[in-house]
Amino acid sequence: MIKQNKGEWSELYVFLKLLGDGVLYAADADLNKIEDLYYPLIEILRKENENTKHYVKDDINIKVKDENNNTLLELPATEFETKAKVLYNAIKNNKGAFSVEEIENFINFIQYTKIKANSAEKGDITIVLHDNKTYRNDLFSFSIKSYIGGAPTLFNPGPSTNFTYKIIGNLSDEDIKQINSIDDHSKIISRIEAILNKNCRIEFFNVEHETCKANLQMIDTLFPLIMSQILFNRYISNKNGIKELTQVITEQNPCNYDLNIQPHSYEFKIKNFLTSSALGMTAATPWSGLYRATGGCIIAKEDGETLCYHAYNYNDFQDYLYNNTRIETPSTSRYDFGYVYKENGENYIKLNLQVRFI
Repeated sequence: MIKQNKGEWSELYVFLKLLGDGVLYAADADLNKIEDLYYPLIEILRKENENTKHYVKDDINIKVKDENNNTLLELPATEFETKAKVLYNAIKNNKGAFSVEEIENFINFIQYTKIKANSAEKGDITIVLHDNKTYRNDLFSFSIKSYIGGAPTLFNPGPSTNFTYKIIGNLSDEDIKQINSIDDHSKIISRIEAILNKNCRIEFFNVEHETCKANLQMIDTLFPLIMSQILFNRYISNKNGIKELTQVITEQNPCNYDLNIQPHSYEFKIKNFLTSSALGMTAATPWSGLYRATGGCIIAKEDGETLCYHAYNYNDFQDYLYNNTRIETPSTSRYDFGYVYKENGENYIKLNLQVRFI
């Protein structure tokens, strides 16, 4: 039996749903369907074991074809619609990794053998869409984010997403022991508060992982500093939303930008970071600046509706990301952060960056 988590099953759900619907609607900045902006589906391409299969929408049927345009099988699009509903209910009602026997039997029949897209591929799904304005059929790759199993992560945490801060001021060994012993439900906030109450300052020192640092510098050479301040502000304020934290850092202006000329400097850079994260940039893999997902992002909403932010409505996509993401605190033990430690006679604390949809 195949066992996958909610996010992995959601990629298959989008595949089934699109073939069942036969059309992909665009979303506005609030993730609402734009009724008069949609793209008829022509086909979905799946590359598996060096071979590409084509799932072609043909009137009311779906034809599965090989690379030589030979039809391997044909079945009604309603079959895909029905299986999408089955999978949707399974994702909603299960936790962790789980199997769905009915879906496994179906994907074996349609020769869909690899559920999770390879990280080296351009996107999570590759589609040919018809553009009603240009009357062209064009190939696009899209990333997929799903709310079906809960709010998805935009920028994943890991050992590579630790930011190091130097503690300026005197802390005794007993102070450090007492601070690290704080273990309430908001222990990082409480520990930082305790450090500051000892008349110490906390200043950004470095991004621990060189690849993550270099990727952030692709956004802007000063972006590690900008993101470090966003992350730090999350723990010294009652705010965790990206938009409100960006407004705070704009007031602080750590980069000394001339905000009279360009008042949206920080917002612009944060939006570019969010977009890059959605379309291909990760922390641990060197990023070329090119998007894996050339078409944009497909979002499966909590109710199962599937909408897209196409490259054509790029501004709506950026506004959606900006208004609907937040800084989240991942596991401190898993990623080894959130406590005071001493190195070469200096005191430091690490914070870990994770960005999740609201």
